[in-house]
Amino acid sequence: MTDATFDDRDGFIWFDGALRPWRDANVHVLTHAMHYASAVFEGVRCYGGNVFALSEHSQRLIDSAKILGFTLPWSRDEIDAAINETVAANGLTNAYVRPIAWRGSEQMGVSAQRTKPHMAIACWEWGAYFGAEALAKGLRLNIAPWRRPAPYTAPTKSKAAGLYMICTMSKHAAEDAGYNDALMLDWRGQVAEATGANVFFMKDGVLHTPTPDCFLDGITRRTVMKLARRRNIEIIERVIWPEELESFEQAFLTGSAAEVTPLAEIGPWRFEVGAMTQQLARDYSDHVNGRLAL
Repeated sequence: MTDATFDDRDGFIWFDGALRPWRDANVHVLTHAMHYASAVFEGVRCYGGNVFALSEHSQRLIDSAKILGFTLPWSRDEIDAAINETVAANGLTNAYVRPIAWRGSEQMGVSAQRTKPHMAIACWEWGAYFGAEALAKGLRLNIAPWRRPAPYTAPTKSKAAGLYMICTMSKHAAEDAGYNDALMLDWRGQVAEATGANVFFMKDGVLHTPTPDCFLDGITRRTVMKLARRRNIEIIERVIWPEELESFEQAFLTGSAAEVTPLAEIGPWRFEVGAMTQQLARDYSDHVNGRLAL
């Protein structure tokens, strides 16, 4: 399965209200989203047959579509049910789930008033996003050549496909240079996030994380903050400038795909894979697997 391309697999994809054989879940080449990035999506994890933060992800998908100007004809409960149906149909208990909604091929051009909203849900087995070695040794990041846009230039509160174009470009540049990923600054030059995950830093037992005013306040980010407060760890959301990175002792990423992944370096700055990062990673694993309640 890991060697199969994503268009040629066994299984089922939920598509506009019904399960279809995986290979038949196709859209037309003149789909509006393909030309004008009018699509929104979610990244969701299923652990032991239970989809983590299911309704939060479904609601964010609905909200993201509204920000882009189209309304999904499915309610949150219906999307929840469709996600569970898709996971069950594929016989998976531990999986990554990808719901996506988009404007269709009913109209071509920048205007899209006559397009119809569509939605699909796929899922597949997916282990550690960065691999098991990264969890032990920490990731190597460089500084991305692209910056997160200002909220008055892009729909930054939406998990919109178009916002990830510069993430792909930045991640490719990082990998070409021998790094695992890239740290993205925002339009002001402040620390923002990685290409697909939020970032935290630790200094003197206190966690610091950038204020999410031009990027997503991730569901995993908020969960990890609750776990940290459960251990009486102070968290400060604030502006962080790149020159401050040399003062931090530990750093890690959070995201549905990344989960809690430690960082070993960002550009010229080095971090230890320390006890706090390791503890929060264990706490997160325990929580999403039902062993630790919040």
